[in-house]
Amino acid sequence: MAVVKSPKKQVNLFYPLDCEDLSHKVALQSPNIILQNIKWRSFADGFPNLFINNAEELRGEHVAFLASFSSPTHVFEQLSVIYALFRLFVPSFTLVLPFFPTGSFERMEEEGDVPNVVTLSWMLSNIPMSRGGPTSLVIYDIHALQERFYFGEKVLPLFETGIPLLKQRLSQLHDADNVVIAFPDEGAWKRFHKLFDNFAVVVYTKVCEGDKRIVQIKEGNVCGHHVVIVDDLVQSGGTLIECQKVLAANGAAKVSAYVTHGVFPNQSWMRFTHKDESLENAFAYFWITDSCPLTVKAIENKAPFEVLSLARSIANALQI
Repeated sequence: MAVVKSPKKQVNLFYPLDCEDLSHKVALQSPNIILQNIKWRSFADGFPNLFINNAEELRGEHVAFLASFSSPTHVFEQLSVIYALFRLFVPSFTLVLPFFPTGSFERMEEEGDVPNVVTLSWMLSNIPMSRGGPTSLVIYDIHALQERFYFGEKVLPLFETGIPLLKQRLSQLHDADNVVIAFPDEGAWKRFHKLFDNFAVVVYTKVCEGDKRIVQIKEGNVCGHHVVIVDDLVQSGGTLIECQKVLAANGAAKVSAYVTHGVFPNQSWMRFTHKDESLENAFAYFWITDSCPLTVKAIENKAPFEVLSLARSIANALQI
């Protein structure tokens, strides 16, 4: 008996101003994604003065919100919209948060430390259910896999990855058959190594010498290869730079890097541009996704950066 596929649903996609470019790219992937608008305004005291356009027309319609929590000041206004959208008698609500920004702040080293990741997880977990059930929460390459258990039963987390975008791009390189994948630490290896079964891999380790932490190659051969360092996110980039130096010293022909989330606070991406003489051509390519839209605008047309868009993946996730 033939299986009849259900027709694709039409999804009304809302977004903050930071995500305008990415939202338009997502909409281009499918005629079933309709962009909707919000008036992002503020009162004189700085608190949000927001308005959801076409609110009454959303009754009975599937709704999604593409969020960007690029700074704490943006979180409150977006949560205000998120908590309002589910109330519009919609059969389903999907929240896409490509980058879960507090993911690297989950450790408590002494009593009194505040794990921000728990706080944000609770805030998202308390989005009330729509008429159709729990909110679907789409996140890409969350920093620590155990963080998926921080979310409560009112949301259904869907954890995606940007790695297929990297693998597709690597297949297009003229030296694709000479690529070796490197992981800057054992945490990155645990996260991603199963996604690179057809590649040779290199794993680093960090050893302490006095007050210094020295990066060393733990296993793998890099001599003569194009080595691509893979991790989930980058902040200052110090670890990547140290890894590049070790790879070059061990005979790597070329070094590139990929991170799903190019956070780069305080314009730290400038350390990697080919205009920086100390790193002239140190990285042949530096791939990021558009999960951090402010970074995408900052590094536009600046070598060695290339942006791999999550648009098609997000469009597909909205149909689940």
